[in-house]
Amino acid sequence: MSSNPFQRFKQKESGAKKKEKIRQEKKKARLETKEYFEQKKKAAKQGYAAAPMHDNKKKPGPESERKPFAERDKRNNNKPKSASAPPKQAVVPKPDKPQLASAKNPSQKNPVTVKHPVPPDADNSKPSNPGMPLNKFVAHAGICSRRDAADLVKSGSVSVNGKQIKEPGFKVSPKDEVKVNGKKITSQKNLVYILLNKPKDFITTTEDPQGRKTVMDIVKSATSERVYPIGRLDRNTTGVLLLTNDGELAQKLSHPSYQIKKIYEVKLDRPLHKKDFDTILTGVQLEDGFISPDVLAYADSKDKSVIGIEIHSGRNRIVRRIFEKLGYDVRNLDRVMYANLTKKNVERGKWRFLEEKEVRLLKYLNASIKKPNNSK
Repeated sequence: MSSNPFQRFKQKESGAKKKEKIRQEKKKARLETKEYFEQKKKAAKQGYAAAPMHDNKKKPGPESERKPFAERDKRNNNKPKSASAPPKQAVVPKPDKPQLASAKNPSQKNPVTVKHPVPPDADNSKPSNPGMPLNKFVAHAGICSRRDAADLVKSGSVSVNGKQIKEPGFKVSPKDEVKVNGKKITSQKNLVYILLNKPKDFITTTEDPQGRKTVMDIVKSATSERVYPIGRLDRNTTGVLLLTNDGELAQKLSHPSYQIKKIYEVKLDRPLHKKDFDTILTGVQLEDGFISPDVLAYADSKDKSVIGIEIHSGRNRIVRRIFEKLGYDVRNLDRVMYANLTKKNVERGKWRFLEEKEVRLLKYLNASIKKPNNSK
C-alpha cells in the first residue's frame, strides 16, 4: 500500500489551464513558422543570401536546399532519355511584358485581332463595324415603337450620313448621323419608365389635333425625355398605363405573341346573368374574330354587376365589345393590372417611376414564350 494514501487526491491542473497552455503553445508555433518563412522570403529576395534564424536550431537555408536539387537535376541530365517517355519541359520564367507579334517579329503568332485596312473603293457611308439596326436606333431615340420605326424607314423618311435608307435592318453605329424628316436624332441613353393611374377624360396619345387633354399633360413634369404610352386606353377607361422611351420594351409589351396579362374591373348597367357569364367564359364571336377571356369572375359577391376579367388580347375596345355583344352597357372600366404591375399606392391622376427591379422583371416577362416565325 502506498505510504501516502491521499496522493491520488492531489489537486491537478484544471482543464481551462490546459487549454490555455495548449493555445499559447500553438500561438508560439505559428509565430515561429511565420517568422521562419518571412526570413526565408527575405533571403530569397536578397539573392539567396543566408538569412538569420530566430533561434539556435539549425534549419535548412536557401543554399542548402538548392544543392540537393541541383545534384538531382545533374544526375537526371546524365541519364539516357527513354524513347517512350517524353522529356519533361523546364519551367521557363514569365517575361515582364507579353511579347506580341510586331513588324520586327512577323514569325511570332499574335492572339490580338488584326484590323484589316479598308479598301479605297469601299462605301464610307456604312459603318466599319456591325452596329444597331436602323429601326431599332430610331425606336431607341424615342421617336416611336420599333414596328412603327420600320414603317418610317420604308417610307423614306430616314437618312444616314446624308443618304436615304429604306432598309429597316441597315446597320448604324453611334458615329453615324441619322436624321428623321431632316431632324438629327441620337440613340436614347437615359431610359425612363413611368406608371400612371389614368383618370377619365384623358386620351392616350402624345398629341391631339383637336386640343383635348392627353396623358402627356399629366406626366409633362416627370422628365425632359420624350416618353410615349405603351398601348392605349379609351378616353373613359381608367387605370394602369405605362409610359417609356424604351422602344424595345414597348414593342415587347405591345406584341400579342408575348401574351401580356391585363386585368379589368367592369361595372355593368345590370347584373350579369349566369347564362351570359358562361357564354363569355366559353368565348364569343366578334366582327374581328373569336375571343375568350383567360379568367372571368364576379368581383363582388353581393353585386353581380361588378365583374373581373383577365385577358391578354390587345385588340381595340375588346372588353367593352365583349359585354356589348350580349346586350350589356359598360358604365365603368378600370384596368387594375398590366404586365403584373398594379396601381397600388398611386392615386387616380398620379404617377410614379418604376423601380429597377420592376423594370428588370418587365424585360424578362414571358421570356420563355417563343415568338412565332412570320416568314413561314
